[in-house]
Amino acid sequence: MRLLIDNCLSHELVDYLPFPDFDCVHVRDIGLGQSPDVDILAEAARDHRIIVSADSDFGALLAVSGATRPSYVSVRRNNNRRVGELAALLRVNLLPLEAELAEGAVVVIGEREIRLRRLPLA
Repeated sequence: MRLLIDNCLSHELVDYLPFPDFDCVHVRDIGLGQSPDVDILAEAARDHRIIVSADSDFGALLAVSGATRPSYVSVRRNNNRRVGELAALLRVNLLPLEAELAEGAVVVIGEREIRLRRLPLA
């Protein structure tokens, strides 16, 4: 699973998600650390990556555009989680959703629930 980790999440997350299950890059590593969300969306779509972020703006941009790619994972209530805990949460929850994410989806990982909506968002 190819992930693009957004700037609002720790760069260390890249090191906690094991290859070959996850091929991760952080936006800083590809020169997009200060880029607007639309540029990050475009790069994720171009490079076939799933955006992982705590920033809800990506969902709004996908809804407005009607895009079917890239998939987006929103991590809610991330403030009290350590990097290792967040990585474990992503590993456990994203691997079973790999097929849906490959087809285009928005996944919201909340405190007690996970929601999935297929793209395009209506």
